[in-house]
Amino acid sequence: MLRLLCFTAHPDDEAGAFGGTLLHYAEIGVETHVVCLTEGTAATHRGGARNDEELAAMRRREFAVACRLLKVGGDSVLGYPDGKLDRQDFFAVVADLARRIREIKPHVIMTMGPEGAITAHPDHSMVSVFATMAFHWAGRTNRFIDQLEHGLTPHVTQKLYYGTTLFTMEGRQHVSQSPSTAVIELSQHERDTKVEAFKCHTSQSPLFAFFEETVQKRGRLELFHLAAASTPRKAETERDLFAGVVE
Repeated sequence: MLRLLCFTAHPDDEAGAFGGTLLHYAEIGVETHVVCLTEGTAATHRGGARNDEELAAMRRREFAVACRLLKVGGDSVLGYPDGKLDRQDFFAVVADLARRIREIKPHVIMTMGPEGAITAHPDHSMVSVFATMAFHWAGRTNRFIDQLEHGLTPHVTQKLYYGTTLFTMEGRQHVSQSPSTAVIELSQHERDTKVEAFKCHTSQSPLFAFFEETVQKRGRLELFHLAAASTPRKAETERDLFAGVVE
């Protein structure tokens, strides 16, 4: 079975940035996984939570419900501090993500771009940096050797994609996004389910109008940039993230 692994920063990123693509591949038999680094407790919108512990529990539940709607096969929230990913131990976080790559053994990884997506959120940037290095280092025998001494083996993921768009947000500081090299055209069902999955994050309901505005700009497309591949290749426009992947 083909496997797709998505690394995100916050609960709701899985639906907002990748929801249609996750559902698209799950429905054609690809095993999908989402690993979210934080519980989203630095959020402005708190859904009535009285403290961070209540908000964390709330957002974990919302994440799980959204992932079920998107037919994600495996989902986890790691609990790194929200809003502080840029202050975490780089080697330790990359080791954590590399271990998960070695366990799941994905054929394709997708995450956010180092610019931080259209919001340029620092956590979005950092999940990109961590996931990129984990993609490269998980396949090497001289990285995180202690993991290899406990039964894991190096795993070379064949392709790494960054999510991207053809628009930026008005009134915000400039964001330089990656050029699109892959286009996933969603069905109306996939697009509608993506919106429904985002709305499972009820603690973030004040963002629903903004989200629907970005969905309108995306239309039925989710766009990606091929950031790295295990075999050398020229850039070309793809319609399938698994194009050229060997099972």
